[in-house]
Amino acid sequence: MENHRLQEALHSLKSTKVRMTPQRHAILEFLFSAKAHPTADEIYKALEGKFPNMSVATVYNNLRVFKEVGLVRELTYGDSSSRFDSNTSDHYHVICEDCGKIVDFHYPGLDEVETLAEHVTNFKVTDHRMEIYGNCPECHKQKQH
Repeated sequence: MENHRLQEALHSLKSTKVRMTPQRHAILEFLFSAKAHPTADEIYKALEGKFPNMSVATVYNNLRVFKEVGLVRELTYGDSSSRFDSNTSDHYHVICEDCGKIVDFHYPGLDEVETLAEHVTNFKVTDHRMEIYGNCPECHKQKQH
């Protein structure tokens, strides 16, 4: 499944004439295999052994390219570092207040929120975001002891 999504992303990049460098491929592969929503710094640290000449700026520049062509979403929560999500389908996030873990979930019932908001306000709604906060099972378990 992840490999299929990665192949589609690579094909999509080719069609936009974005040149595929080894670093760009590795960053994309890392994003598509990540279960979490990594920061640019986490991506850099994971790949610096394989690419000793790669800088954090290289990671940021590639993430910007991926964002512009619609392959990743940038998630910003409060004043913490941006996190990047390769799942660009409509979904929401549950965020652990203790460890910062982010888990995806989809609730189709919320898809009508934008339509309702447009109807009630006459705004032309372009997007919405909802975040749920709590404690992940691991952190909750630690608090129990």
